[in-house]
Amino acid sequence: MTDLSFLGIGVYSIPEAARISRVPASYIRRWLWGYKYVVKGQVHRTDPLWAPQLPEIDDARALTFRDLIEIQFVYRFRQRGISLQTIRKTIGLATELLDKTFPLSSVKFKTDGKKVFAEVIEDPAERGHVFDLRTGQYLLSYVLDYLYDALEYSEFDELIRWWPLGKNRRVIVDPKRSFGRPIVPEGVQTNILASSFRTEGDVKAVASWFEISESSVSDALEFERSLMAA
Repeated sequence: MTDLSFLGIGVYSIPEAARISRVPASYIRRWLWGYKYVVKGQVHRTDPLWAPQLPEIDDARALTFRDLIEIQFVYRFRQRGISLQTIRKTIGLATELLDKTFPLSSVKFKTDGKKVFAEVIEDPAERGHVFDLRTGQYLLSYVLDYLYDALEYSEFDELIRWWPLGKNRRVIVDPKRSFGRPIVPEGVQTNILASSFRTEGDVKAVASWFEISESSVSDALEFERSLMAA
């Protein structure tokens, strides 16, 4: 029987989330569940950046759609040289100021993120990763634009779905469809289309078999290939 509590939120194992987001599984584990380390014989523990939406069940860990999207913002910030300490502070302050459980991927953060970062960054060297110290220009704008442009929101600013190849392409990740697996608009999962193409070797044949557009097949193949190249 399907657990109705999982419907509409998307559910991903750590390997699935890593494959779809292209964020290493080891990072996902550390950022969402924390980790232990030893210094001079003393065991220390680092807390997760936030509590995952789903609790652990029999030691099984899973992410939801919102966790999946939020983790990509953290990954991009880390790539830009922002420390986990600063990201942790940013999430904490943004959660409070913006009144959002998943603040980084919220529309409010897109407009108010600069203010939040300005509040939490103390290290002048790290501040240079976020602001041009000479002009005061916000250096993360293009990073956020890249991420936000692929996200679709409702009229009430609620996150609806993710378009990993961009909104002009035919691959979507919608938590209300196929448990959040990447699909084309006609509803077929991209990995199924890629597998069928490996068998058929022809885009037109695959499109005919599933009764979908050839452009859906082509975009699904491009998406799946991009995951393999990551």
